Amino acid sequence: MCRFRKRNDRWGSFVDAKVNVPQLLERELRRRPPGKVSISTVTDPYQPVERRYQLTRQCLQLLLDYGRRISILTKSDLVLRDLDLLRQFKNCRVGLTITTDDEKIKKLFEPASPTIRRRIKALEKLKEEGIVTYAFIGPLLPANPEKLGGMIAPFADSLLVDRMNYKSKVVKIYRQNRLERFLEDDYFEKSAEIFRKIFEAKQVDVIY
Repeated sequence: MCRFRKRNDRWGSFVDAKVNVPQLLERELRRRPPGKVSISTVTDPYQPVERRYQLTRQCLQLLLDYGRRISILTKSDLVLRDLDLLRQFKNCRVGLTITTDDEKIKKLFEPASPTIRRRIKALEKLKEEGIVTYAFIGPLLPANPEKLGGMIAPFADSLLVDRMNYKSKVVKIYRQNRLERFLEDDYFEKSAEIFRKIFEAKQVDVIY
């Protein structure tokens, strides 16, 4: 979004809250036919500021009122706050992005995000509540694929895996931490195959 709004602040140090989004959403819901709404194809709907503004929660209530099907993707266990609404949807799917099994790597690339453990526990709780779950390993960061797959498999009804698509933007971080081997296509292909075997053994769909 910085291409459209010039900011002098360091990336990651600010967030713009679109406080009128519930009103805009309701206007769209009134004039559009029933369908499925994907939440967070661009920006995580459960950033810390959501605790204050509750914009995602307001939008979920509207989507519920209008009978829409929804799919959510987030890195935050804050999604559990809205379980009371999620349970009421006739068609609801919630995914957690989990890109590595290593907390040090997580902090290196996602320094302000919830821990891996909290994300796994959120996925577990959602599944316990009868919500259709999925995990998104994307972009795949340096990880032990056997360990990561084993952590996720019991709690995900499906899995999506994606490679690091913007290598030029992160290559400096990889080099500074001697992680260059994890940028190679061979790493992704071998890891994806390991994930496929782990999840197919549990009869879980894998897309990569």
